[in-house]
Amino acid sequence: MSALEITGLTVDLPSGGRILHGVDLVVEAGRIHGLAGESGSGKTMTGLAALGLLPQGARTGGRILLEDPASGTATDLLSLAPRQLNSLRGNAISMVFQDPSTSLHPMLSIGHQLTDHLRHHLRLDRKAARARAMELLGQVRIPGPAEALGRYPHQFSGGMRQRIAIAVALACDPKVLIADEPTTALDVTVQAGVLRLLRRLCDDLGLAVLLVTHDLGVMSALADTVSVMRHGRVVETGPRGRVLTAPEHEYTRSLLDALPDHASTGPVDSSRSTS
Repeated sequence: MSALEITGLTVDLPSGGRILHGVDLVVEAGRIHGLAGESGSGKTMTGLAALGLLPQGARTGGRILLEDPASGTATDLLSLAPRQLNSLRGNAISMVFQDPSTSLHPMLSIGHQLTDHLRHHLRLDRKAARARAMELLGQVRIPGPAEALGRYPHQFSGGMRQRIAIAVALACDPKVLIADEPTTALDVTVQAGVLRLLRRLCDDLGLAVLLVTHDLGVMSALADTVSVMRHGRVVETGPRGRVLTAPEHEYTRSLLDALPDHASTGPVDSSRSTS
């Protein structure tokens, strides 16, 4: 079942330049849809459009339908007023950014940031919010959740900060998670741990994940479906195994040929990492 369906998405910047040209994507519940391409291809802008986080003055076209599994209805995110979209952002649909320092306040404790988020969106009292915050930290494998709540972002490693950012994104039980280059700043061992976490959360929670990355190795480890973007257009979509081993589009083949070791796009067992 589709959780997020993007149809004919266009984005025009205030300067007059069009950067997305009719993007079509379907992200299914319980599955990870990888969105690959070089820098500037429009991957991140596609994710930002879904959350209404485009530059001021940007104009959009097409539809971005967010499914509500409870009612069986869909909401076009592009048709919503800012206040309506804000009520869904972080609630029904959420995002994890490349650098957790952009989403974690350096001067506030982890507990403060998590419980404020929960009290604002879910209207929980202080005690319930703290209990939920500890549950979330346990879910993303942060050791000693009770003690971690009193610590600050700089007291955690980069991998732990990214896990905490994921916990914040999942706090209100969203159905769709957009992960924008979530492992780029991490070393290979820590990266594998974060990838394994995303896979487990997707499987356990039925989460629909749109994974934005330029790294085809990450795609081979995680994605169920892969779309490849170039110059603001999706040029190829298909099952991971087919796209990464027998691509149909010349641009996808060129991306694979540019890898230092073409075999690196074979299946990667991220479960071996304990990070």
